[in-house]
Amino acid sequence: MSRTAVLSVLAALAAFLLLWQLVVIVSGFPPLILPPPGSVMTRWVAAWTAGTIQPHLGATLVEIALGFALGAGSALVAGYALARSALVERLASPYLVAAQATPILALAPLIALWFGTGLPSKLVITTLIVFFPVAVATMVGLRSVDPRLIEMARAFRASNPQVVRRVEIPAALPAILGGMRVGVTLAVIGAIIAEWAGGERGLGVLINVARGSLFDIPLMFATLATLALLGVTLYLVMVRIERRLVGER
Repeated sequence: MSRTAVLSVLAALAAFLLLWQLVVIVSGFPPLILPPPGSVMTRWVAAWTAGTIQPHLGATLVEIALGFALGAGSALVAGYALARSALVERLASPYLVAAQATPILALAPLIALWFGTGLPSKLVITTLIVFFPVAVATMVGLRSVDPRLIEMARAFRASNPQVVRRVEIPAALPAILGGMRVGVTLAVIGAIIAEWAGGERGLGVLINVARGSLFDIPLMFATLATLALLGVTLYLVMVRIERRLVGER
């Protein structure tokens, strides 16, 4: 990241914190409802020093990593089938759209009931929320491949696996990685929703505990800040991977 980009990010962060402090002052809300940024930062440092956040962050990271891998992997296969088979698209598209239209928050309690409150239910929820954007991006990317490239590869006697590996995937890669950028941020949302549906560890659990039994609002805000930082970090990692594979666009 360039120096200008870093300075822009820091300036935006400073403006956000200033606006937050002004809202606290103007609204007159007590700290138990809206703590000032200084209190949240102090509680964030204290929580990290005491080791309060780390176990929950580790559990959420495992759920995100495994759920994203399962969701993106299955979406790549489904997206290819949708792009290359009209029959598969006609049969599967209505169910995919219906599944996407149903809020995952409404499905989470059922999934927790069927699969329990352990890791399997969290992976199911995270996989479902990641699947659709990556599958659609894969389908759109493959359909946008220039047919002349495929014809040229066939003319040189390329086999089907070679066409996929050497022509279709490289041409569709920008669209696929764009879908994965969306998917990795949705994986964070899916993990938190899964933890709200049931669980013993995770940032979502810590938010509920801080808001409920502890009534530690600064800790809740500190956890939300950690969650936002995690989402931004994962997104930037995907951007870096995208730039490494397909270059600047």
